[in-house]
Amino acid sequence: MTDNPPNKDQGDGLEKLSQRELDSFIDKHVKFTRGISGGLRMTLKFKDLSNLNFRKTDLSQADFTGSKLIGADMSDCNFTTVSFFACDVRNANLSNSNFSRADFRGVYAAGANLSGADLKSADLRQGKVLKKNDAGILDDIKSGKSDARDNQKTIFSGARMDKTNLSGVQAAGADFSDADLSGVTMKDANLDKVNMQGANMTQADFTGSTLSDANLEDAVMTGTKLARVEMKGANLETAVMVEAPSKTLKDLGRPILDVLKDHMDWVTNAGKKGKRLDVSEFDLREVSKLKQYPLTMMLAKKTNFAGQNLEKCSMQSAVIDEADFRSCDMKEIDLRAASAKKGNFTRANLTGANLSPLKFKGSDGKPLLRPAQFSGAKMRYAVFQNADLSHINLKEADLSFAVFIGCNLSNADLTDAKLDNADFSGANLENTKMDQAYIDG
Repeated sequence: MTDNPPNKDQGDGLEKLSQRELDSFIDKHVKFTRGISGGLRMTLKFKDLSNLNFRKTDLSQADFTGSKLIGADMSDCNFTTVSFFACDVRNANLSNSNFSRADFRGVYAAGANLSGADLKSADLRQGKVLKKNDAGILDDIKSGKSDARDNQKTIFSGARMDKTNLSGVQAAGADFSDADLSGVTMKDANLDKVNMQGANMTQADFTGSTLSDANLEDAVMTGTKLARVEMKGANLETAVMVEAPSKTLKDLGRPILDVLKDHMDWVTNAGKKGKRLDVSEFDLREVSKLKQYPLTMMLAKKTNFAGQNLEKCSMQSAVIDEADFRSCDMKEIDLRAASAKKGNFTRANLTGANLSPLKFKGSDGKPLLRPAQFSGAKMRYAVFQNADLSHINLKEADLSFAVFIGCNLSNADLTDAKLDNADFSGANLENTKMDQAYIDG
């Protein structure tokens, strides 16, 4: 699907800057952009700027070549013509920022959030950092994780790029696998040989672009505009061009509030009154304020929630097997004891979520645990930072590139799960069943 990043334990030799130091550079750069005395153009090449806040300001013309910006907050900024050449911006927040005419060659942006960003005429081609050695010959720079990758491809795998402006970009050979490209504008772009395997391209506009020899395997292309697009040699065999019909709230036959009232009666009266909510195989993507509804113990097998805001929603003990939660905002959601076997949570944000077991008393008075069941779930690029996943069943789940920083995974079962490039930094792995190499750190 994507190039493997270098070993996370490998030293990169980059100088780590503090927030105070970055703020000083920002203040001087703002003066530079405004022509004020004491200003200085920001040039932070080969620095570690991970997890820092860029303060929603004008940083146009800055240079971050070869730097590491993992998890940085770079949202709502002006980065016009900025050089991010060979930077590592994994899981960074770049939403709503202006990157027009920016240099993104060789950028590693797996799992980054670029929702609503403007990348018009940006350069997303393959890049390679060179310098002169002692003999005066150009040689590879080996500073920074980005430079250890083969071929220095620009990688946006798993990135959230919905409603992003990518018109006129030069992105030949770039990797957009598993990315959310719904509603993007990619007019007149060079996308030859790109990898868009598994990408969500719903309602995207590729008018006048070239997609020759592109890999579009398993891409969702419903409503995608392809006027005057060159697609010679593109792999479209398993692309989803037309969605299968699904049920909507109209098929309930009753107002949703009445149905939910019956469901709450059913929950509070242990099934003796009311009726359990069953929205299995429904399309709930356009239901406004869905998170405000009580969804405890609902049935929603194969239901489509993709892109919904479900922050702090109550879904404990819900049966949501094979449901689609791609790109959902699920921060602090309550999924205790839920069953989501083979569900799709690609790119979902479950920061602070509760996926721990529910506790009951058995007939003998001893405590019983009902763990959450997520076996076989697809959770590539999902963010679980500081979430409680104790006792969860994640057998055979695809957790590639998922972020488990600070999570409680005690007594969880990750047997045979795919863990490629998953980040378990600071996670509680006591009695966790998983590859011993991850437990040993």
